[in-house]
Amino acid sequence: MKWIGIIVIVIGFAVLLAVIIINRRVTSYSAGKIYNSVESVPADGRVAIVLGARVGADGAPSNTIYDRVLTGVELYKAGKTSKLLLSGGGLEPAVMKKIAIELGVPESDIIIDDLGLRTYDSCLRAKQIFNIDRAMIVSQDYHLARSLYLCQNMGIDAIAVNAKRRDYDAETYTWLREYLARTLAWYDINLTAPTNASE
Repeated sequence: MKWIGIIVIVIGFAVLLAVIIINRRVTSYSAGKIYNSVESVPADGRVAIVLGARVGADGAPSNTIYDRVLTGVELYKAGKTSKLLLSGGGLEPAVMKKIAIELGVPESDIIIDDLGLRTYDSCLRAKQIFNIDRAMIVSQDYHLARSLYLCQNMGIDAIAVNAKRRDYDAETYTWLREYLARTLAWYDINLTAPTNASE
């Protein structure tokens, strides 16, 4: 029984070390590519990919998704982008579109991806379905390193814009969850056979 305990400890330590190393690898892709203000973002012809987040069953947007769309709209109005790709699952894209239109973006400059069920899908579909080669990803700070890692490994020249404007519910949990999500992103890119996005 003593040896079993030692083996469990060794395995646990190895897993923890792997998660730390993978997180460092994933976050290395974000060096110099994250912008914390709309004014600092280069206006170089990129499409803004606004990633989805929680929407209530009644269609009420969470603060998280509202701030992402608001940041995308500000990028559009500042001339930093001419198109918004709103990517999410379920009710998210329709809610995002409604907010963007209410904030002054013409419907003709909005692209909807309603099969962006997770960040991996949003990046894959941006490349394969919407033929986007250069993008600015719009999300909150905790989410940006993983998004950049995925998009860049799928052939998109990406930068990211931080949409954080306030403290959000369960933010500490979200940061902790992101460590595991980055590990999954690394797994998807390096150990899973490439997939083709469905239309």
